[in-house]
Amino acid sequence: MMSTYNMDVEPGSRWLHVTPGASTGQPYYCTEVGSLAARAQFEAIRCAKDGYLLIRTRQGAGFVEQNEFQVLLEPGMALLLDCGLPQVFRAADGRTPWHFDFAHIEGPGVDTLDAVIRPNRRPGAQALPGAEYDELFEELLACAQQESAESAVRTGLAIHSLLAAMARQQLSLEADKPTRRLIERSAAYLREHCCEALNLDDILAGANMSRSYFMKLFRQYMGTTPYNYMLCFRITRAKELLSQTDLPVSTIARQTGFADDSNFSTRFAAMVGESPIRFRKNALRSK
Repeated sequence: MMSTYNMDVEPGSRWLHVTPGASTGQPYYCTEVGSLAARAQFEAIRCAKDGYLLIRTRQGAGFVEQNEFQVLLEPGMALLLDCGLPQVFRAADGRTPWHFDFAHIEGPGVDTLDAVIRPNRRPGAQALPGAEYDELFEELLACAQQESAESAVRTGLAIHSLLAAMARQQLSLEADKPTRRLIERSAAYLREHCCEALNLDDILAGANMSRSYFMKLFRQYMGTTPYNYMLCFRITRAKELLSQTDLPVSTIARQTGFADDSNFSTRFAAMVGESPIRFRKNALRSK
Protein backbone atom coordinates (compact mmCIF):
# COMPACT_ATOMS: atom_id res chain seq x y z
CA MET A 1 0.00 0.00 0.00
CA MET A 2 1.29 3.47 -0.91
CA SER A 3 0.52 6.71 0.86
CA THR A 4 -1.78 9.05 -1.08
CA TYR A 5 -2.57 12.69 -0.47
CA ASN A 6 -5.11 15.19 -1.74
CA MET A 7 -3.34 18.33 -0.58
CA ASP A 8 -6.30 20.70 -0.62
CA VAL A 9 -4.66 23.18 1.74
CA GLU A 10 -4.50 26.93 2.03
CA PRO A 11 -1.43 28.97 1.02
CA GLY A 12 1.07 29.28 3.82
CA SER A 13 0.70 25.66 4.93
CA ARG A 14 4.04 24.07 5.80
CA TRP A 15 5.36 20.50 5.70
CA LEU A 16 9.06 19.93 6.34
CA HIS A 17 11.11 16.74 6.23
CA VAL A 18 14.10 16.27 8.50
CA THR A 19 17.11 13.94 8.28
CA PRO A 20 17.96 13.58 11.97
CA GLY A 21 21.58 12.39 11.58
CA ALA A 22 23.32 12.23 14.95
CA SER A 23 20.13 13.19 16.80
CA THR A 24 18.78 9.65 16.26
CA GLY A 25 20.65 8.82 19.46
CA GLN A 26 18.46 11.31 21.37
CA PRO A 27 15.45 10.13 23.41
CA TYR A 28 13.21 12.20 21.11
CA TYR A 29 13.72 13.26 17.52
CA CYS A 30 11.61 14.37 14.59
CA THR A 31 11.58 13.26 10.93
CA GLU A 32 8.62 15.33 9.67
CA VAL A 33 6.88 18.40 11.01
CA GLY A 34 4.20 20.65 9.59
CA SER A 35 1.33 23.05 10.04
CA LEU A 36 -1.50 22.63 7.53
CA ALA A 37 -4.73 24.54 6.94
CA ALA A 38 -6.81 21.82 5.28
CA ARG A 39 -9.81 22.65 3.12
CA ALA A 40 -12.91 20.54 2.42
CA GLN A 41 -11.31 18.11 -0.05
CA PHE A 42 -8.21 17.43 1.99
CA GLU A 43 -7.44 13.75 2.57
CA ALA A 44 -4.28 11.92 3.54
CA ILE A 45 -4.02 8.13 3.53
CA ARG A 46 -0.70 7.07 5.02
CA CYS A 47 0.70 3.56 4.90
CA ALA A 48 2.19 1.86 7.93
CA LYS A 49 5.63 3.11 8.97
CA ASP A 50 7.88 3.31 12.00
CA GLY A 51 7.43 5.86 14.74
CA TYR A 52 4.55 7.95 15.98
CA LEU A 53 2.51 10.89 14.75
CA LEU A 54 1.74 13.71 17.17
CA ILE A 55 -1.08 15.87 15.83
CA ARG A 56 -2.97 18.80 17.39
CA THR A 57 -5.79 20.99 16.07
CA ARG A 58 -5.57 24.77 16.29
CA GLN A 59 -8.80 25.69 14.47
CA GLY A 60 -11.62 23.87 12.72
CA ALA A 61 -11.83 20.09 13.10
CA GLY A 62 -10.77 16.90 11.38
CA PHE A 63 -11.02 13.13 11.63
CA VAL A 64 -8.18 10.69 12.24
CA GLU A 65 -8.96 7.06 11.45
CA GLN A 66 -7.01 3.90 12.16
CA ASN A 67 -8.50 0.41 11.97
CA GLU A 68 -12.01 0.66 13.38
CA PHE A 69 -11.23 3.74 15.46
CA GLN A 70 -12.18 7.27 14.40
CA VAL A 71 -11.20 10.31 16.47
CA LEU A 72 -12.57 13.83 15.97
CA LEU A 73 -9.87 16.40 16.71
CA GLU A 74 -11.43 19.69 17.71
CA PRO A 75 -9.55 22.89 18.65
CA GLY A 76 -7.00 22.33 21.39
CA MET A 77 -7.23 18.52 21.13
CA ALA A 78 -4.14 16.40 20.51
CA LEU A 79 -3.50 12.79 19.57
CA LEU A 80 -0.49 10.49 19.70
CA LEU A 81 -0.80 7.83 17.01
CA ASP A 82 1.30 4.70 16.55
CA CYS A 83 2.11 4.68 12.84
CA GLY A 84 2.51 0.91 12.71
CA LEU A 85 -0.92 0.66 11.05
CA PRO A 86 -2.28 2.72 8.12
CA GLN A 87 -3.94 6.03 9.00
CA VAL A 88 -6.48 8.30 7.31
CA PHE A 89 -6.88 12.05 7.89
CA ARG A 90 -9.87 14.05 6.65
CA ALA A 91 -11.26 17.52 7.29
CA ALA A 92 -14.64 17.47 9.08
CA ASP A 93 -17.61 18.68 7.04
CA GLY A 94 -18.42 22.30 7.76
CA ARG A 95 -15.37 22.69 10.05
CA THR A 96 -12.79 23.90 7.55
CA PRO A 97 -10.17 25.11 7.30
CA TRP A 98 -8.85 22.43 9.62
CA HIS A 99 -5.67 24.03 10.89
CA PHE A 100 -3.52 21.40 12.57
CA ASP A 101 0.10 20.94 13.58
CA PHE A 102 1.83 17.59 13.31
CA ALA A 103 5.18 15.96 13.93
CA HIS A 104 6.39 12.47 13.06
CA ILE A 105 8.50 11.57 16.08
CA GLU A 106 10.68 8.67 17.16
CA GLY A 107 13.09 7.67 19.93
CA PRO A 108 13.11 5.60 23.13
CA GLY A 109 11.56 8.46 25.09
CA VAL A 110 8.49 8.38 22.84
CA ASP A 111 8.14 4.63 23.34
CA THR A 112 8.24 5.09 27.11
CA LEU A 113 5.66 7.88 27.28
CA ASP A 114 3.41 6.19 24.74
CA ALA A 115 2.78 3.42 27.27
CA VAL A 116 1.43 6.08 29.65
CA ILE A 117 -0.45 8.20 27.13
CA ARG A 118 -2.11 5.23 25.40
CA PRO A 119 -2.44 2.53 28.09
CA ASN A 120 -4.83 0.53 25.89
CA ARG A 121 -2.83 1.20 22.71
CA ARG A 122 -5.88 2.84 21.17
CA PRO A 123 -5.99 6.33 19.64
CA GLY A 124 -7.73 8.87 21.83
CA ALA A 125 -7.79 12.67 21.89
CA GLN A 126 -6.51 14.70 24.83
CA ALA A 127 -6.90 18.38 25.59
CA LEU A 128 -3.84 20.58 25.05
CA PRO A 129 -5.36 24.06 24.91
CA GLY A 130 -3.38 27.26 25.04
CA ALA A 131 -0.81 29.26 23.13
CA GLU A 132 2.07 27.47 24.85
CA TYR A 133 1.40 24.36 22.76
CA ASP A 134 1.17 26.43 19.58
CA GLU A 135 4.61 27.76 20.46
CA LEU A 136 6.05 24.28 20.99
CA PHE A 137 5.04 23.24 17.49
CA GLU A 138 6.46 26.50 16.15
CA GLU A 139 9.69 25.55 17.89
CA LEU A 140 9.70 22.19 16.10
CA LEU A 141 9.18 23.93 12.76
CA ALA A 142 12.01 26.38 13.44
CA CYS A 143 14.39 23.61 14.53
CA ALA A 144 13.59 21.52 11.42
CA GLN A 145 15.09 24.28 9.28
CA GLN A 146 18.38 24.34 11.20
CA GLU A 147 19.38 20.69 11.85
CA SER A 148 22.23 21.55 14.23
CA ALA A 149 23.33 20.06 17.54
CA GLU A 150 21.51 22.86 19.35
CA SER A 151 18.33 22.41 17.34
CA ALA A 152 18.36 18.66 18.10
CA VAL A 153 18.35 19.44 21.82
CA ARG A 154 15.60 22.04 21.41
CA THR A 155 13.55 19.58 19.35
CA GLY A 156 13.86 16.94 22.06
CA LEU A 157 12.80 19.38 24.75
CA ALA A 158 9.76 20.52 22.76
CA ILE A 159 8.64 16.95 22.05
CA HIS A 160 9.13 16.02 25.70
CA SER A 161 7.07 19.00 26.85
CA LEU A 162 4.18 18.03 24.57
CA LEU A 163 4.23 14.35 25.49
CA ALA A 164 4.73 15.02 29.20
CA ALA A 165 1.63 17.23 29.23
CA MET A 166 -0.37 14.43 27.63
CA ALA A 167 1.05 11.85 30.04
CA ARG A 168 0.22 13.98 33.09
CA GLN A 169 -3.31 14.41 31.84
CA GLN A 170 -3.76 10.67 31.34
CA LEU A 171 -2.37 9.88 34.78
CA SER A 172 -4.63 12.46 36.43
CA LEU A 173 -7.65 10.82 34.78
CA GLU A 174 -6.64 7.48 36.26
CA ALA A 175 -5.62 8.74 39.70
CA ASP A 176 -8.73 7.42 41.43
CA LYS A 177 -8.96 4.10 39.61
CA PRO A 178 -8.92 1.09 41.97
CA THR A 179 -6.33 -0.60 39.77
CA ARG A 180 -3.94 2.33 40.09
CA ARG A 181 -4.36 2.41 43.87
CA LEU A 182 -3.64 -1.32 43.98
CA ILE A 183 -0.44 -0.91 41.94
CA GLU A 184 0.67 1.99 44.15
CA ARG A 185 0.16 -0.18 47.25
CA SER A 186 2.16 -2.95 45.58
CA ALA A 187 4.95 -0.51 44.76
CA ALA A 188 4.99 0.68 48.38
CA TYR A 189 5.27 -2.93 49.53
CA LEU A 190 8.22 -3.48 47.18
CA ARG A 191 9.97 -0.38 48.52
CA GLU A 192 9.51 -1.53 52.11
CA HIS A 193 10.70 -5.07 51.34
CA CYS A 194 13.19 -4.28 48.59
CA CYS A 195 15.99 -6.27 50.20
CA GLU A 196 13.91 -9.43 50.54
CA ALA A 197 13.23 -12.09 47.92
CA LEU A 198 10.54 -10.99 45.49
CA ASN A 199 7.44 -13.17 45.65
CA LEU A 200 4.79 -11.97 43.23
CA ASP A 201 2.35 -14.60 44.49
CA ASP A 202 2.18 -12.80 47.85
CA ILE A 203 1.44 -9.49 46.11
CA LEU A 204 -1.11 -11.06 43.77
CA ALA A 205 -2.94 -12.87 46.57
CA GLY A 206 -5.29 -9.96 47.25
CA ALA A 207 -5.19 -8.41 43.78
CA ASN A 208 -7.83 -10.58 42.14
CA MET A 209 -6.14 -10.40 38.73
CA SER A 210 -3.88 -12.53 36.60
CA ARG A 211 -0.11 -12.24 36.75
CA SER A 212 0.07 -10.96 33.16
CA TYR A 213 -2.53 -8.24 33.78
CA PHE A 214 -0.79 -7.18 36.99
CA MET A 215 2.53 -6.93 35.14
CA LYS A 216 0.91 -4.85 32.40
CA LEU A 217 -0.64 -2.44 34.93
CA PHE A 218 2.58 -2.18 36.93
CA ARG A 219 4.56 -1.25 33.85
CA GLN A 220 1.87 1.25 32.84
CA TYR A 221 1.78 3.09 36.17
CA MET A 222 5.35 2.62 37.43
CA GLY A 223 7.21 2.61 34.12
CA THR A 224 9.02 -0.70 34.64
CA THR A 225 8.60 -4.26 35.89
CA PRO A 226 8.19 -5.10 39.61
CA TYR A 227 11.63 -6.70 39.66
CA ASN A 228 13.39 -3.73 38.09
CA TYR A 229 11.47 -1.39 40.39
CA MET A 230 12.67 -3.32 43.42
CA LEU A 231 16.18 -3.62 41.98
CA CYS A 232 16.48 0.17 41.78
CA PHE A 233 15.77 0.48 45.49
CA ARG A 234 18.29 -2.27 46.27
CA ILE A 235 21.00 -0.50 44.30
CA THR A 236 20.13 2.84 45.91
CA ARG A 237 20.47 1.29 49.36
CA ALA A 238 23.78 -0.28 48.32
CA LYS A 239 25.09 3.11 47.17
CA GLU A 240 24.21 4.58 50.56
CA LEU A 241 26.03 1.80 52.40
CA LEU A 242 29.08 2.00 50.12
CA SER A 243 29.44 5.75 50.56
CA GLN A 244 28.44 6.05 54.24
CA THR A 245 29.88 2.92 55.90
CA ASP A 246 33.03 0.80 55.77
CA LEU A 247 31.14 -2.48 55.54
CA PRO A 248 32.73 -5.07 53.22
CA VAL A 249 31.16 -5.30 49.77
CA SER A 250 30.14 -8.90 50.49
CA THR A 251 28.19 -7.77 53.56
CA ILE A 252 26.49 -4.98 51.62
CA ALA A 253 25.52 -7.48 48.92
CA ARG A 254 23.77 -9.69 51.49
CA GLN A 255 22.12 -6.76 53.28
CA THR A 256 20.65 -5.49 50.02
CA GLY A 257 19.13 -8.82 49.01
CA PHE A 258 21.70 -10.22 46.57
CA ALA A 259 22.50 -13.92 46.74
CA ASP A 260 26.24 -13.52 46.08
CA ASP A 261 28.95 -10.92 45.50
CA SER A 262 29.25 -11.66 41.78
CA ASN A 263 25.57 -11.06 41.06
CA PHE A 264 25.63 -7.89 43.15
CA SER A 265 28.70 -6.49 41.35
CA THR A 266 27.29 -7.31 37.92
CA ARG A 267 23.92 -5.69 38.64
CA PHE A 268 25.52 -2.67 40.32
CA ALA A 269 27.92 -2.02 37.44
CA ALA A 270 25.14 -2.37 34.87
CA MET A 271 22.92 0.20 36.61
CA VAL A 272 25.51 2.63 38.01
CA GLY A 273 28.20 2.43 35.33
CA GLU A 274 31.02 1.40 37.64
CA SER A 275 31.83 -1.39 40.07
CA PRO A 276 30.90 -1.14 43.78
CA ILE A 277 34.58 -0.73 44.73
CA ARG A 278 35.12 2.04 42.18
CA PHE A 279 31.91 3.75 43.29
CA ARG A 280 33.11 3.69 46.92
CA LYS A 281 36.50 5.14 46.01
CA ASN A 282 34.95 7.95 43.99
CA ALA A 283 32.42 8.69 46.74
CA LEU A 284 35.15 8.92 49.38
CA ARG A 285 37.31 11.08 47.11
CA SER A 286 34.47 13.60 46.67
CA LYS A 287 33.99 14.10 50.41
